[in-house]
Amino acid sequence: METDLQQQIIDATQDVFDTMLMLPITSGVALSDKVYQFKDSVSGMLGFSGDIQGMLTIHCPQQVAFGITEQLLGMSVESVDEDVKDTIGEMANMILGGIKETFLSQGTDISLAIPTVMSGRSYQVKGVDYASWTTVPFFLDDGEFLVELKLKTLN
Repeated sequence: METDLQQQIIDATQDVFDTMLMLPITSGVALSDKVYQFKDSVSGMLGFSGDIQGMLTIHCPQQVAFGITEQLLGMSVESVDEDVKDTIGEMANMILGGIKETFLSQGTDISLAIPTVMSGRSYQVKGVDYASWTTVPFFLDDGEFLVELKLKTLN
């Protein structure tokens, strides 16, 4: 499977923010180091399997998660509640849904799991280190967030 994971992440994330949130975002250059530690953040994770397997994760500082939730739901939020968790989980779902469409167009079929969301003052997110991974930072008025795609090709 020949694919540019960074561009897939950028295209799918940009599409979700343009169509669902009407929020302007700018993508950065893919990170060269893995990020495991998060403080005062919300992370939405969504696994997938099929011809390939992996996980998409969106990591948002709380203020960014609040801004995304407020824009999507049209309501003010001041704490990480179920609305914020549901929004960040749905963001992961929509972004991976866009990436899935690209995979399908290349003949690669995947099935998506149900999103899992974690949040807290300080936590770690680790995964399959032997998988290929790409993490792209995105910037919006409320700050920076990361979208990470880990991918393991099945033999």
